[in-house]
Amino acid sequence: MSTVLTDLLQLLDLERLEINLFRGVSRDIGSPQVFGGQVLGQALMAASRTVEPDRAVHSLHSYFLRRGDFDAPIVYEVDRSRDGASFTNRRVVAIQHGQQIFHLSASFQRDEQGPDHQVSAPVVMPPENLPDLTSMVRQRLLEMPEQMRRFWERDRPFEFRSVEPVQDGTPRPGVRHLWFRLAGRCPADAVLHRCLLAYVSDFHLLETATLPHGLSFHTGNVLLASLDHGMWFHRPFLIGMAFGRIFDRAGRLVASTAQEGLMRVSEG
Repeated sequence: MSTVLTDLLQLLDLERLEINLFRGVSRDIGSPQVFGGQVLGQALMAASRTVEPDRAVHSLHSYFLRRGDFDAPIVYEVDRSRDGASFTNRRVVAIQHGQQIFHLSASFQRDEQGPDHQVSAPVVMPPENLPDLTSMVRQRLLEMPEQMRRFWERDRPFEFRSVEPVQDGTPRPGVRHLWFRLAGRCPADAVLHRCLLAYVSDFHLLETATLPHGLSFHTGNVLLASLDHGMWFHRPFLIGMAFGRIFDRAGRLVASTAQEGLMRVSEG
């Protein structure tokens, strides 16, 4: 197991302070503030640790309120909103320096059988025929502002492969297909895999909204910041392939995600 993957698993292994209180640490991945996916994954783990093991998360909704500080722990306070016959609901507040920085609402359900349908998986080039996205972007490191270089120089616990070529400055349709996979193996724990999917779902979403405008956050004059994040988990899975609608290699839809974001372009 790689060092970065081991570190990510440790980040998701929260310290329990009290029955409904957990503490997590942060890692600098080169972003200006604590990576939103880290807080999302940790908050989901905190909620999951207060739920009966026969109930799996099926949806979550969250809001990013303040920037996170890499150098201070984050405390996650879980409110046990409801424990029903079939559904369990939890609210999580992430606190740092005495202020709320993040809210999460999550719903869990015991496994039940029912009608099943889905949209078809997109027909795209397989990942084996595509280059590693990080390796491609790193060829242009010297052209990037310092903050962007810090982000792309860091090793990642996930490998990404982009079906569409990475092109900056040319407006094109706001659609992008990405393959991703975990950079190594991890324990076959369903809760952990859902938290890992929540973590990685915050990568590359907002970038797609820049494509119709011919903008690129690589240039340093575009600010991208997550405001809220929602996910729907449709069935059990092993961490797999994603963008917007998330499918596994068999073409089964395993989760859907939607995100609202802030995009600002500076003048000059």
